Amino acid sequence: MRLSAEQLSAALKRGLHHVYLVSGDEPLAVGECADAIRAAARAEGYADRTVFFIERGFSWDEVRHSARALSLFADRRLFELRMPSGKPDKGAQVLLEIATQPPPDVLTLIVTDKLDRKTSEAPWVRAVEKHGAWIPVWPVSAEALPAWLERRAASLGLTLEAPAARLIVDRVEGNLLAAKQELEILALLADGTAISESLVMRTVGDSARYDVFQLAEAAAAGDAARALRVLTGLRGEGTEPTLILWALVRELRGLWQARERDRTGSHSGGGWSQVAKPSPRALRRVEKMPLAALLQEAARADRTIKGIVPGDAWSSIVSLTMGMAGALQATRDSGRVAV
Repeated sequence: MRLSAEQLSAALKRGLHHVYLVSGDEPLAVGECADAIRAAARAEGYADRTVFFIERGFSWDEVRHSARALSLFADRRLFELRMPSGKPDKGAQVLLEIATQPPPDVLTLIVTDKLDRKTSEAPWVRAVEKHGAWIPVWPVSAEALPAWLERRAASLGLTLEAPAARLIVDRVEGNLLAAKQELEILALLADGTAISESLVMRTVGDSARYDVFQLAEAAAAGDAARALRVLTGLRGEGTEPTLILWALVRELRGLWQARERDRTGSHSGGGWSQVAKPSPRALRRVEKMPLAALLQEAARADRTIKGIVPGDAWSSIVSLTMGMAGALQATRDSGRVAV
C-alpha cells in the first residue's frame, strides 16, 4: 500500500508489514517516518538491527547472506537499507525478492531520496507497494507550512497564534528542521501560554535556507516581498551576483519558451529546453510580462557585473528581480495579478 506520512502512525498501530520504503527529499519528515517504523519494530521484538549503506560498488550478496544467517542476538531482525540514489542497479532483484519472498523474521526498511518517475515504476518499488508499504514524503509548501506548524505545536501541547505561525514561516523559508527546533525553544519560553507574534519576534532567529532557485521562482510568480527577502538572504550568505543572475535568466528563458510553445502550439519536441519549468503562478502572468525588456536588462546586469559598463552589480540584480516580480512597472504590462 501507499501511505502518506500523516497516515503512517495509524497504520503502524494496526500491524507491521515485512517491508517499508520511505522516500523523499525532506530530511526531517523522512527521518521521522523511519524513526516511527523503527520504534514500532522494536516494540514487536525486532531487536537486532543491521544497517546497510548502499553506495557505488556495494555487494548485494551481503544482504542475501545476512538474510540467510541466523541472528545471535534476537529472533526478529530489522534490516535497514540506506540507498540515497533510489537506484539499486544490480540489487533490484534482491529488493524484489525481499518484497515478494521475505526472509523469515526479518523486517526491511528501505530509505531513499525522492524517486523519479521512472524509478517509481520499477518492479521492486511496485512489489514493495503491493506486499508492504511505500511512504513517499513530499515537501511542505509555503502555503501549507503555517497549518503544519500549528499541528506540530498542538502535538507539543502548545497554542500557536496564526500571526506567529506566519512569522516563523517567513523566518525559516521552508526549513522544517529549523521550524521544529524553533517550536521546541518557544515551548520552553511560552510557559504554557499561547505563542504570540511578539514572542516569536523576540526569539526566533533567521534560519532560512536560501537558494537562487527560490529567488527566481518568487520573482517569476510576482511575489516581490518574498523575492526581496530571499535576495537579501543570498547577499548576506555571500552568494555571487553571477550565480543569481544565471538563475534569473534561466527562469526568464523558461517563461519565454513557455509563451512560445503556447503561441506556436508546439508542446513537445522542437528542441525546447526542459531545464526551467516555471510554476503555475508564473505561467498565469507570463503573457503580461515584458520578457524582451527583462532579458535586455539582464544583459546590462551581466555587463555591469563583469565591469564592462559602470554601475553597482547588486543594484542591477535588485532592479532585475523587482522587474520580474512586477514591482517596478506601473503599467498594465507589469504582470502583477491577483492570486
